[in-house]
Amino acid sequence: MSALDHGFYALLWLSFGAGHSLLAGQMGQKFLRPWVGRWHRLAYNVIAVVHLAAVLVMGRLWLGSDAVEFERPLALVLLQGAMLILALGLFWAGGRRYDFGRFMGTVPEQPGGSIEPLITDGLHGRIRHPLYAGAHLFLWSLVHDPFSLATALWGSLYLIIGTWFEERRLHRLYGETYADYCRRVPALIPRFRR
Repeated sequence: MSALDHGFYALLWLSFGAGHSLLAGQMGQKFLRPWVGRWHRLAYNVIAVVHLAAVLVMGRLWLGSDAVEFERPLALVLLQGAMLILALGLFWAGGRRYDFGRFMGTVPEQPGGSIEPLITDGLHGRIRHPLYAGAHLFLWSLVHDPFSLATALWGSLYLIIGTWFEERRLHRLYGETYADYCRRVPALIPRFRR
């Protein structure tokens, strides 16, 4: 696997990150609304899933599906298993506080749609972005060959940049309330002490 191979895969992830971030904002909503109306969030999620699947399939084809698996010591295999369990726990505990229909877009946006309340208690009182933290852990828990390592690397870079964009969006949406929340609660690594 050459630097050119990694560069191509990085560009695929860049295309996903740019598309995902652009469609998430107001500009993306204005772009999608003429075609899908109040279902823009569902369209956004479908486009994201299709785009991510294309990135992964093309990356696997480009980087080679016959890559040899890494030799991993048992301690690393167990650590990755624990990371996977923790990631799934973060997805469950963090995700259950959201309005799933609204989050996935299976419920159409109401005219003059209301702003979803900022969640700052429970797990969100310890970590601002449990789903992003879970995604980091999930990516690294699956590393077992050069392709999965490249996926974890480029996917994590996308998540870091995506977190930055999400933070800016939340600051615009919630103002000083969100700024105060940021001062009290870390973004990706939970704080267990008060």
